[in-house]
Amino acid sequence: MNFDFNYMLDLLPILFKYLGTTLEMAIWGVVFALILAVIVANIRVFKVPVLNQLCQLYISFFRGTPLLVQLFLLYYGLPQIFPIMVGIDAFSAAVIGLTLHFASYMAESIRAAIIGIDRSQMEASLSIGMTRYQSMRRIILPQATRVALPSLMNYFIDMIKSTSLAFTLGVAEIMAKAQMEASSSFRFFEAFLAVALIYWGVVLVLTQVQTWAENKLNKAYQR
Repeated sequence: MNFDFNYMLDLLPILFKYLGTTLEMAIWGVVFALILAVIVANIRVFKVPVLNQLCQLYISFFRGTPLLVQLFLLYYGLPQIFPIMVGIDAFSAAVIGLTLHFASYMAESIRAAIIGIDRSQMEASLSIGMTRYQSMRRIILPQATRVALPSLMNYFIDMIKSTSLAFTLGVAEIMAKAQMEASSSFRFFEAFLAVALIYWGVVLVLTQVQTWAENKLNKAYQR
């Protein structure tokens, strides 16, 4: 079969209708992952007894196993052990899986950024009457954000690409739709090339946003 350029062009508008589901998964995933990552990073920084060991175990497991396996465990495995999870839908399972997976990476990036801030700043803030919580929120975390932003944005971009695995759970996103279209027309190359172009376009936009955000945050440090 010859390459059918017109088929690919006709397929693009169809796939774009499902892009919203992909972006929604990624946005919910990154929001929850950031919240969890900040909590885990602070537990690791302050070495909270018991919780620190649990966080280390969590990070080790989710960084040491494939995302696809984690999604299958959440959607197919855990409901067999915990009946309360039987009613969870594929979209929610995908968001939870993305959250837990990428939070483990983000937590280590945030922890490294926090540790990289000079300890004298924490000591100075405590000496003027701030609590540790106030010092972290007002002094340390804003500076750590600038340091961690490039890696966090890279994880968000990776998360968007990883949403393509959600079709294995039955989520109707662009990868699932491309698979269905390709199966009916047998034009797999055109269908998956169209998906690749859409993902590429989204990543290019996010890369520009990342560059703008980095320049904005670094402006105060430029001479």
